[in-house]
Amino acid sequence: MTRLQDKVAIVTGAASGIGLANAKLFAEEGAKVVATDVQSSLLEEEAKKINEREGAATALSLDVTSEDHWKEVVQKTVETYGQIDVLVNNAGIHIPDKILEASLEDWHKVMNVNTTGIFLGMREVIPEMQKVGRGSIINIASLAALTATGAAGGNGTAYSASKGAVRSLTKHVAAHFAEENIRANCIFPGPIKTPIMGDRQATIAERNRDVVPLPPHYGEASDIAYAALYYASEESRFVTGDETVIDGGSII
Repeated sequence: MTRLQDKVAIVTGAASGIGLANAKLFAEEGAKVVATDVQSSLLEEEAKKINEREGAATALSLDVTSEDHWKEVVQKTVETYGQIDVLVNNAGIHIPDKILEASLEDWHKVMNVNTTGIFLGMREVIPEMQKVGRGSIINIASLAALTATGAAGGNGTAYSASKGAVRSLTKHVAAHFAEENIRANCIFPGPIKTPIMGDRQATIAERNRDVVPLPPHYGEASDIAYAALYYASEESRFVTGDETVIDGGSII
């Protein structure tokens, strides 16, 4: 399959979950993938598996909150592959504190990873996309940016705020860089079975049965990866500022 043939894609949070699903699918579709994460050992193992399946993946350690780390990843990507065509901003964390329980420390931690990390990624990658005259940025937000209730509200004050900011940042970039053929689109996952859910993975279907009408009442990481693939490919060449909700009908 060659929907991303000859494209170079950076994927954050690629050691597991949605990020790993993106890295695998993009590599299968012909992209040269720069998989990044703070979990360096696990990332190396997963990148090795991708390469063994005849994909192309380079593992680079990245703390998305670090400006220097972002500059280094962008520089190494360009040195290795010559360009950057796609950026998937996926890395994120969740702390399920309601506003009266949330500490300022937790607020800053979540906002730094989920919002500042995406800001830094776009700011560092866009100049490289400008050089090649095109680019696709895919930001992974959350249903929590759209609703505070239901299966994906998450009770996370900073999490919801951070993902709402991701939505606004995506619109900003889409509006200001469309004339340069740089597109920015946003995906809003609902209940998805990934490691970020921790112990809740085992009971996700039962918990969501009354609020997610579409069986099996939760999604897989691959469901998000397929949406990202569309935005990364030329099939969406006339699409920017778009929003895709993948939630099993949670907010119908």
